[in-house]
Amino acid sequence: MTTTTFPGSPATEGRGVYVIAAHPHWRDSRVNRRMLAAARAVPGIDVNDLYGSYPDYAIDVEAEQARLARASLVVLLHPIQWYSMPALQKLWLDDVLAYGWAYGPGGTALQGKDLWLAATTGSPESSYHPQSYHRYFFDAFLPPYEQTAALCGMRFLPPLIFHGARSAPEAEVEAHIETFTQRLGSYPDWPEMDEIDACVACPVPESDRPAEPDDMAKLASTAFQAAMTHGLSVASSSANGKAA
Repeated sequence: MTTTTFPGSPATEGRGVYVIAAHPHWRDSRVNRRMLAAARAVPGIDVNDLYGSYPDYAIDVEAEQARLARASLVVLLHPIQWYSMPALQKLWLDDVLAYGWAYGPGGTALQGKDLWLAATTGSPESSYHPQSYHRYFFDAFLPPYEQTAALCGMRFLPPLIFHGARSAPEAEVEAHIETFTQRLGSYPDWPEMDEIDACVACPVPESDRPAEPDDMAKLASTAFQAAMTHGLSVASSSANGKAA
């Protein structure tokens, strides 16, 4: 399974939604596989199956950052595995949400965007209880997602969680997929959007993470490219004005 829509294609322009799907065993998936198919059927959004795109775990950081830059809503679609995300999704976060780009000094690329978790669990909701075998309510496992959004200046939207993916009745699965599809197609016109808190600001002081030589080189390169782009834009505007 591979990426179905590509950055810059007509299908992805103007929607501002990037769905990042991660499942190491799609053939064994009962719900996530159908959610991925549903996302692919929604017009005008960018959908990426990480395990299909990067089977060797060699993530194209620049390509992923370009896709994120175009998005207003970033969707993480995956099963919960050992109370967290699949391995390749975690590696994606480690590589793509880089210091100086997504957070820290100069790391403003994702500020003001929305992050939405659409996840499934294999066991039922009742198992996420202090008196059951998961010992905690499911909300106890969400802070890493919320804080990732906050550190990047993103707004963490109320997650869409489907429990008991292995045993839920088919009617519940179909209703969940319909809700997921409707949400993707109607973003950002969700009725509760005005009631959701704005992005939390979590600036990282430079003193907390002294820049290493590689970091300095990357920051300098990013600043140089931004300056060149701005200069070319100004020159082009000036030339077009004279031509007009």
